[in-house]
Amino acid sequence: MTDNAARSATTAPALSRTLGLRAVVSFGLAYMTPLIVLGTFGVVAEKTGGAVPTAYALALVAMLFTAYSYGKMAAEHPVAGSAYTYVRRSIDGRAGFLVGWATLLDYFFLPMVIWLIGGAYLQAEWPGVPMWVWILAFIVITTALNLLGIQAADRANSLLMAFQILVIVIFALLSLRHVFHAEGAGGLFSTGPFHNDATTLAGISGGAAIAAYSFLGFDAVTTLTEETVEPRRTMPRAIMLTALIGGGIFIALAYTTQLAHPGSSFDDPSSAAFEIAKTIGGDLFSSVFLAGLVVAQFASGVAAQASTSRLLYAMGRDNVLPRKLFGYIHPRHLTPAFNILLTGAVGLVALRLDVATSTSFINFGAFTAFTFVNLSVIATFLRKRRAGEHVGVFGYAVVPAVGALIDLWLLLHLDGKALTLGVIWLALGVAYLAYLTRGFRRPPPELTFDEREGASQAG
Repeated sequence: MTDNAARSATTAPALSRTLGLRAVVSFGLAYMTPLIVLGTFGVVAEKTGGAVPTAYALALVAMLFTAYSYGKMAAEHPVAGSAYTYVRRSIDGRAGFLVGWATLLDYFFLPMVIWLIGGAYLQAEWPGVPMWVWILAFIVITTALNLLGIQAADRANSLLMAFQILVIVIFALLSLRHVFHAEGAGGLFSTGPFHNDATTLAGISGGAAIAAYSFLGFDAVTTLTEETVEPRRTMPRAIMLTALIGGGIFIALAYTTQLAHPGSSFDDPSSAAFEIAKTIGGDLFSSVFLAGLVVAQFASGVAAQASTSRLLYAMGRDNVLPRKLFGYIHPRHLTPAFNILLTGAVGLVALRLDVATSTSFINFGAFTAFTFVNLSVIATFLRKRRAGEHVGVFGYAVVPAVGALIDLWLLLHLDGKALTLGVIWLALGVAYLAYLTRGFRRPPPELTFDEREGASQAG
């Protein structure tokens, strides 16, 4: 009986390492949804007084510090779980649990927001079709793709990303053509989109806090670590490339769009990009742009749901969440099937919420996780120094310290509603943690198998 149990444990289904650098970066960029810069352009323009590219440039610099720390921790701990795993291993199991709990706000609500926005675009084009039909269609299709396996999701993701990039390029070129016809070649090179009379430090800071939401994909790729080939080498490169490429696209597209529409005056800031698309390309291009936005939301939904399911898998495998459900891997498709289905089911809550309410949860969880990942690198630095290992002060202490301060600054620049909802969610997490640890008298459950075995399989 013992031998049979041992054989069953040896042959238990596990995540399969099939993803290379290109696939992981593509997944991260899809999660970031490059077209989101146009979806939120009017809101950021209002906040910054018409200096959207400056807000994205500041957000990119801020996020690169944290991306560097994520890369460090992904190399130290090449397993699924992202911020939750890094904090638990580097600082404390209870702190790791609470970071994972806060991160659930980001991961659970991001697919919901994506599906909500996609449904809103489609309902605007076809108002006769109820919103719930579009949301349900998004959920069913993305859930089916993720259940079939990470490779099926990756193939679909690559096609969707190609179309999204095509729409971005066309939008940028039409914007430049519009400016050239109106102002000549000299109008293509202007400092106006970066700074004008309405620009203020407070406005740029608030805009950067909003723009940082667009960078969430660089940390999401870490949840694919156990499905990535040579993760210690591939994952840090993928994280930095995702942030740099995504940030470059955001800044360039924001610049060309702000050139085509200077200032921050729109009929409706929430749909400003449609107004600009019609101005630069007419009705035909505005229809193409709508298609691009919907495709972008679908691709991002696939990536977001996959990442959420992997985070839940890591917590279930640790038995922080019930292992039989959350730690389950489908024997044929090698996917965390229950978690994928659960994420889709949670998405149904979108039928009762709006984008603003859902989004308010996301940034609180993201900035909390970002702060603690930076602190995890510093904790790793102190532990290695005590053990007599030589590690660089700049890379293991200075950079993550700057990253932690920036993330705290962004966290404090969120609106009051986001902070209130976030604190309530954390309080619920503390209550559940108290239950798990019998009043904090024992540590949260730990892994029951040697993770070094999983790492060695990566080569």
